[in-house]
Amino acid sequence: MWANRDWIGRTLPTSLPTGEELTAYARLCTAVEGNTTFYAVPPASSVERWADQAPADFRFVCKLPRAVTHDRRLRDVGPSVREFCDRMAPLGDRLGPISVQLPPSFGPDEFEVLESFLRALPSDFAWGVEPRHPGFAAEGVGEPALDGLLRDLGFDRIIIDTRAVFAGPRETPAEIEAFERKPRLKIRPVATATQPVVRFIGQTDLAANPEFWAPWIDHVVRWLDDGLEPIVFLHTPDNLDAPLLARRFHAEVRARVPDLDPLPEPLPIDPQLDLFT
Repeated sequence: MWANRDWIGRTLPTSLPTGEELTAYARLCTAVEGNTTFYAVPPASSVERWADQAPADFRFVCKLPRAVTHDRRLRDVGPSVREFCDRMAPLGDRLGPISVQLPPSFGPDEFEVLESFLRALPSDFAWGVEPRHPGFAAEGVGEPALDGLLRDLGFDRIIIDTRAVFAGPRETPAEIEAFERKPRLKIRPVATATQPVVRFIGQTDLAANPEFWAPWIDHVVRWLDDGLEPIVFLHTPDNLDAPLLARRFHAEVRARVPDLDPLPEPLPIDPQLDLFT
């Protein structure tokens, strides 16, 4: 997300008008998950506005609509996929891997359906696949076949890491919801193409998260050394300080990879106060 109004006065300027959140968010982080596209294909005017507001080095990782992945379960969806790709095309180079988030019930027994679907995807777009069935996770019976297919096609694997959620407290409504709804999967830090994507779901207490993301620092550094372009998203159950968490992770990676570009300087929270600094 980027239009989280709870961030106003916290990580985004107090005077930020509705509709300008993406411009300010892009000064905090250089990529975003397009979760809204999971629920509906956005209007063309919205996509054009995103393209206008996002800088050239910004990346959108947008989910295919659930009508394709969950309702139709990848069957007979060619026209819907083409419509979505055409709608997102104005983002140009700002469009990262389009995310194919599979339903938790979509497992290795439907591998042939998945393979047929992936092989038919438009080749002029980058793609990422996020499996949520244990059979496709680390040590799952379908893991080798899925990774092999993704490598063959040049598609990225999207890895969701929820270890911190399940090790943390279940006190707030957001924490309870995360515990009940997030997948609990074994993970393997595998890169099957050039833009591996990691979705780290942490704890509300920001200080608790570095212990869990420490292994990812090593993997991201290695991927960068190998010439890959990893994309890492960091969330918490309430997401109130998620941008700060992401910036801290980036700082830890940059301490190991000095050539990594720094993140932009955020806009001042209170522009009036900034006049006197």
